[in-house]
Amino acid sequence: MSLQSGEWREQIDEVDAALIDEFQSDFPIQERPFEAVGDALGVSAGTALDRVKTLRDDGIFRRFGPVLNPPVIGSSTLAAVSAPEDRFDEVAEIINGYRQVNHNYARDHEWNMWFVVTAGSRQRRDEILAEIEERTGCSVLVLPMLTDYYIDLEFPVVNGDRFARESLETTDATATRISEDAAADLSELDRRLLLEIQSGFPLVATPYRDVADAVDADVSEVLSAIKRLQRTGCIKRIGCVVNHIVTGFDNNCMVVWDVPDDALDERGQAVGELPYVTLCYHRPRRPEQDWQYNLFTMIHGREADIVDEKIDELATDHLPYDHGRLYSTETLKQTGARYDDIVGQ
Repeated sequence: MSLQSGEWREQIDEVDAALIDEFQSDFPIQERPFEAVGDALGVSAGTALDRVKTLRDDGIFRRFGPVLNPPVIGSSTLAAVSAPEDRFDEVAEIINGYRQVNHNYARDHEWNMWFVVTAGSRQRRDEILAEIEERTGCSVLVLPMLTDYYIDLEFPVVNGDRFARESLETTDATATRISEDAAADLSELDRRLLLEIQSGFPLVATPYRDVADAVDADVSEVLSAIKRLQRTGCIKRIGCVVNHIVTGFDNNCMVVWDVPDDALDERGQAVGELPYVTLCYHRPRRPEQDWQYNLFTMIHGREADIVDEKIDELATDHLPYDHGRLYSTETLKQTGARYDDIVGQ
């Protein structure tokens, strides 16, 4: 299958479509989850499992398992540097060399390299940022998330939508304050479990039992721990993580807004409820580094023109403020956050 050609749509049937669009979250937390999935799809448990394996092998799913929440488990921040053009690759290599850096993108802006650092403590996070600044010789713009209004990259893709969730009318958004310090109260089992599942679940008939064996625990303990970690926000969702680029939503833009501070929560929550806004959160201004923006939004679409159209709509109808459009020009690094440092024993 050619992952970039759109042929994936021709290769799937109704069962695959239901797996892709209906099991990005709320995957059953039980010893034999594919039995419940198969029942929902009208197929056997073995067939459901084989379908997920095939969709992963074909690149439609990035992985299978939990989506963890770095700001809750540890201390995480978005950061950026303005890398000189003649040293761009060198700076990227230094930054990407840190295992605590899990995303790094080139963007069309004066601050042209944007990356995420996640560590087990705020102290360690800041040490890494200081090292990057010293080793690259570039000033680092540090922008931790302060308020989460809406963050969810779960949306149906087996459709003709031009932009994410075009067919929906609204989504739920709330203003959730985020601490820069690691806040999760993790038991010893929680720590072992998060280390084991950070890259996903094994694709077998009994994934939770296999995880339990790996962490030397009873499967009932693991099922209870996973439910607890989800309730406390350490796990955002459990399911099949879709590759949005492969499935056609390969145009996106990070838009930053200069919103009056006294209107921030009202505007942030209202914008977060717009279904086409996939990410909406508050980060600090840094006037000393000529960064005046405090609200970040993200829009995903199948065509660049429709992404711009929705940004225009945001600016006209919802956020009539100065803003900047930071288009991604290259993926420099994209991995899941590594939790060895976060939940290290």
